[in-house]
Amino acid sequence: MTDLISVTPETIQNQIYTIRGKQVMMDRDLAVLYGVETRVLNQAVKRNIERFPDENFIFRLDNSEFKDWRSQIVISNSDKQGLRHIPFCFTEVGIVMLSAVLRSTTAVNVSIKITHAFVQMRRFLGENADVFVRLDNVERKQLKADENFEKLFTALESNDLKPKQGIFYDGQVFDAYTFVADLVREAKQSIVLIDNYIDDTILRLFVKRQNGVSLTIYTQKISSQLALDLQKHNAQYDPVIIKQFGQAHDRFLIVDETTVYHIGASLKDLGKKWFAFSKIDLNVTEMLAKLT
Repeated sequence: MTDLISVTPETIQNQIYTIRGKQVMMDRDLAVLYGVETRVLNQAVKRNIERFPDENFIFRLDNSEFKDWRSQIVISNSDKQGLRHIPFCFTEVGIVMLSAVLRSTTAVNVSIKITHAFVQMRRFLGENADVFVRLDNVERKQLKADENFEKLFTALESNDLKPKQGIFYDGQVFDAYTFVADLVREAKQSIVLIDNYIDDTILRLFVKRQNGVSLTIYTQKISSQLALDLQKHNAQYDPVIIKQFGQAHDRFLIVDETTVYHIGASLKDLGKKWFAFSKIDLNVTEMLAKLT
């Protein structure tokens, strides 16, 4: 079993790598922290693969990435001989899912510590920071904590960059609300929300959109109260279209038909419980076509 006292932020940060523009941890390192075999950890993922739908949650290194990664880490010769299998990489969101899959007190407690480590590093190792363009993905791991991290911190402080993914915790109501409100304000043409559980608070949130920006909401059920709230809203503000749609389980926010955010909680519950968000690279046109 893992000794939680020995799991320090420094220990975790030394096991976080930036690969394919994402901050990730390897399955072998997570297995040690969780006190299970790597094989057991990966089997749990396979049994619950629907929780890890794409590489925003988990991906496997290709041969080139594996070679580069092995050349950067400091391990003994015996450990190198045992490292024959190309590891899986888990993103921050994937690690949150992993703790739910493993269903152990240790996994939950360690995952909380891992999440805090990601939060601390995000300020200067944001995967969408332009300052890292000249750095090879795996070579970023060589940056030393003091001098080089200070340089990165300064560079990132000069850029107002939006994160591609992250987590809001219980009580971060204002932070979560501000994040979504900023996305709404920045829309230039259209916004599409897919959310099965909406109420009048959603309408108040989207009042912040620019004039002329269309808003279409797809939700599972349109109650009589929601229909009444919509009527009152549309009498005063740019109209909102709400359509009944029952095929979606998760929540998505599509901005200007180009950018898709997967949001782990209904927008009416922002900040009330832990939830993750992630910017997804996919064919938006195909997604929108399936809504019609």
